[in-house]
Amino acid sequence: MNVAARTPAALLDDALRGDPGRPLVTFYDDATGERVELSVATLANWVNKTANLLQGDLGAEPGDRLAVLLPAHWQTAVWLLAASAVGVVAEVGGDPAGADLVVSGPDTLDAARACSGERVALALRPLGGRFPQPPEGFLDYAVEVPGQGDRFAPFVPVDPDETALVVDGAAFTGAEIVQRARAEATAPGERLLSGLAYDSWAGLSAGLYAPLATGGSVVLCRHLDRLGDEGLAKRVESERVTTTVR
Repeated sequence: MNVAARTPAALLDDALRGDPGRPLVTFYDDATGERVELSVATLANWVNKTANLLQGDLGAEPGDRLAVLLPAHWQTAVWLLAASAVGVVAEVGGDPAGADLVVSGPDTLDAARACSGERVALALRPLGGRFPQPPEGFLDYAVEVPGQGDRFAPFVPVDPDETALVVDGAAFTGAEIVQRARAEATAPGERLLSGLAYDSWAGLSAGLYAPLATGGSVVLCRHLDRLGDEGLAKRVESERVTTTVR
């Protein structure tokens, strides 16, 4: 682990240089039965493509505010890390009317239309599938991202001491995200199962930042309440989970 890394994007770069093939995010949706496992390398490829979309096609610049209207999902993790790579401020659950850009899931499209800037929609379908019909006024992420470059370099170096994240009324710089995530991880290299939503620091830390900051991995579960105690126990065993947060 590189203690010099001071942004979430830098943590991902560090993980990529270490063991790119190890699992980093394993996502379950217990409403649909979906399971997706992303290695460090696979997640980094999605992040690079999304950062290129943000910086290139959408014209996002450091300090721009991105309203993130997405649930706990592996694609949300991609967007949060891509925003960090560009220097864009990710406002989780932020007001689209006051944002420069918005990224929305299928259930928040009406609210997202309040954004006067670029709008991107995610269908959140298995395997990153596209909308059957793109929502009017939005770019379909699944259509736009595959053609983006696999390597990313920011036009302007990202300042780790600038605001990178706003969630539940609290703002964090990139350096603060890294520092807090490292401090809150229970053990280096842990395999953490999180059923928390991405609408709080606790949910984001457990579901992404802490495992990333300490060389661990996360089993990110949406709709975990539908699984039941027996199903949860089987998942903990099969995924070799060391820590559970619900």
